[in-house]
Amino acid sequence: MTPSNEQKITITENGPYIVTGSIPISEKVITPNGKGYIWTEGDPIPQSEAYALCRCGHSSTAPFCSGAHVKIEFDGTEISGKSEYEDRAKLYLGPELNMLDDDRCAFARFCHREKGTAWELLETSDDPHDRKEAIRAASECPAGRLTAMGLDGSLMEDDLKPEIVVIQDPMKGVSGGLYVKGGIKLVSYDKTEYETRNRYVLCRCGVSSIRPFCDATHIDEQYRDKK
Repeated sequence: MTPSNEQKITITENGPYIVTGSIPISEKVITPNGKGYIWTEGDPIPQSEAYALCRCGHSSTAPFCSGAHVKIEFDGTEISGKSEYEDRAKLYLGPELNMLDDDRCAFARFCHREKGTAWELLETSDDPHDRKEAIRAASECPAGRLTAMGLDGSLMEDDLKPEIVVIQDPMKGVSGGLYVKGGIKLVSYDKTEYETRNRYVLCRCGVSSIRPFCDATHIDEQYRDKK
């Protein structure tokens, strides 16, 4: 039997994400910092051992579920496959660093640094500073799209504690997805599991083409959780 305190997110059929295991939740804001970006604190969010997070984009109590998915007859069909990251990611090679990229972009823009993007920095990774910045650019991608890889094949990722971050992006005038950190298990409504990853972003506007994951459609849709 699964322990009642196991930290996991369960996707309900055409309904919310059910979060169990006392996973901390916070709101953070994508904030410009020079040519890059940093997180700043958003509004406080109540903590609970278990809670339901909206994924239809119409909740009146966002980020939590208000039951709006029933009223709008939300179709939350999971579209993304369950192939593993290293199987679907493309390998980019640099002089002193490689990088994996699976193209799942939540458009959080943390891959942008003062001297360029993660891909540009990869090309000049024989410079120690650029190599360090390329690693940071990849590691700070909340979607987990990018992962720095040593020439020996070792993956370079931060040791993140389990947490769910509700993303706000005032620069784009929108609310973003749910940044899930620290290897939290994700379970489909059919009880099968997605690959457990250190970083991923879940859709909460309801219209991503790779549900349950975010594909940045919230920007085109001008999704805002605060009316």
